[in-house]
Amino acid sequence: QVQLVESGGGLVQPGGSLRLSCAASGFTFSNYAMSWYRQAPGKERELVATITSAGGSTNYADSVKGRFTISRDNAKNTVYLQMNSLKPEDTAVYYCNAARKTYVKREYWGQGTQVTVSS
Repeated sequence: QVQLVESGGGLVQPGGSLRLSCAASGFTFSNYAMSWYRQAPGKERELVATITSAGGSTNYADSVKGRFTISRDNAKNTVYLQMNSLKPEDTAVYYCNAARKTYVKREYWGQGTQVTVSS
């Protein structure tokens, strides 16, 4: 069965850092682009960062550019989100997403991990 398991969330003070991890299993990880999304209470889900299947290209929302870094290790079937200089407005549930366009189009989601930025 397909699994995307996020970890690394928690409570951090403004200006602090967290690294989120998403461990994938049950599908061919190297065929999928990976993304991080987030959703705060009362707001719609937004795309935070994307990395291509081979890790050759990344994309970031303007709100996190320069502070967050997405990376992947295909040998470990894991994608990461390094979050630095965290702000209260970064508080949200962060979701891991896997998507492919080749073969049959498919998309998978993790259950999410809570990130709270507060003093």
